[in-house]
Amino acid sequence: MAEIRNIVRIAGFDLDGSKPLWYALTGVKGVGINFARMVAKIVAEKFDVDENTPLGALPEEADAFIEEVIKNPIKYGIPRWAVNDPKDLWTGEDKHLVGTDLETYNMNIKKHLYEIRSWRGIRLMKGLKVRGQRTRSHPRKNKISVVGRKKKGRG
Repeated sequence: MAEIRNIVRIAGFDLDGSKPLWYALTGVKGVGINFARMVAKIVAEKFDVDENTPLGALPEEADAFIEEVIKNPIKYGIPRWAVNDPKDLWTGEDKHLVGTDLETYNMNIKKHLYEIRSWRGIRLMKGLKVRGQRTRSHPRKNKISVVGRKKKGRG
């Protein structure tokens, strides 16, 4: 049996080579379980292995192929609804973003929403709840809790 690589670098992330192929791919930011299963199925067919094969047991060429499938999923038959950026706001293309590209895109979307002065954009920038949740009793989201803090003593 071939040597299993402990760490495999895909799309800028170090993934555990001992985990099954589909599960290891979820370590890439922007790749969820369903999308990872679809990618694993395509890779398994191409390299004639099982989806549960450890990621580190795949040949070196598989790393570049996996990265290509993640970056261009529509080209390899993954449906449009599975990508995380269908019909991009500015280009209209179906893309799947991972890593820092995803973070930058999310930041730009929030900035755009704030610039057009949408309700959602304003609430995002203020750090308030966006999706209709109540804020009367538990509005503390990413803020310092004031409850339990003692005032500085007098005297």
